[in-house]
Amino acid sequence: MLEIVVAGGWLMLPIILCSVIAVAIILERFWVLRQARVLPPEVPDRVRQWALQHELDRKHLDQLRRNSPLGQVMAAALANRDRTREIVKEAIEDTGRHVVHELERFLNTLGTIAGITPLLGLLGTVIGMIKVFSAIMIYGVGDPNQLAGGISEALITTAAGLTVAIPSFFFYRHFRGLVRGYVVQMEQQAMSLMHAIELGNRKRRPLGSQPRM
Repeated sequence: MLEIVVAGGWLMLPIILCSVIAVAIILERFWVLRQARVLPPEVPDRVRQWALQHELDRKHLDQLRRNSPLGQVMAAALANRDRTREIVKEAIEDTGRHVVHELERFLNTLGTIAGITPLLGLLGTVIGMIKVFSAIMIYGVGDPNQLAGGISEALITTAAGLTVAIPSFFFYRHFRGLVRGYVVQMEQQAMSLMHAIELGNRKRRPLGSQPRM
């Protein structure tokens, strides 16, 4: 393995560095983007219990925000529960954008690695071919050992760049899709919760009473 890295030339160093960063990001995002962490199944039932017990105060909403990304979206909806549905929806969408930003942390870096590592491999190919033609100009085509070094450097860097880029791009797209799906589910659960609270308020309102203007 070390011989292959050495044969690939100095461009193997940034490619290896990119591979280390990509692996670290992939492992970290796998841990952070677990469904049990982003969408804890117990959160909606806990919020409904608070609503039934009339405990949706600032203390419980702050606790909900710290719980999970789903809790942040639900807390945004509950903090505006006495306002119009349009304002509630805007609050959910605004908080959802902040949640997306947090969930997509480091994904731009992963996408950049997926884009630049093939270019680094291509640069290694160009440098290797330059060495080949330089060797031909000096030694002619009669000495294959002088040509083999440049050709191997060209092929190794290209293969290394693609080896890093392909899984990086795959996981970049995978995590982006995962985050989009999480956000849709969070918004749906928040709006479903608000709808349930609205129905509960209507049932508790005395017959014939009108909302105050």
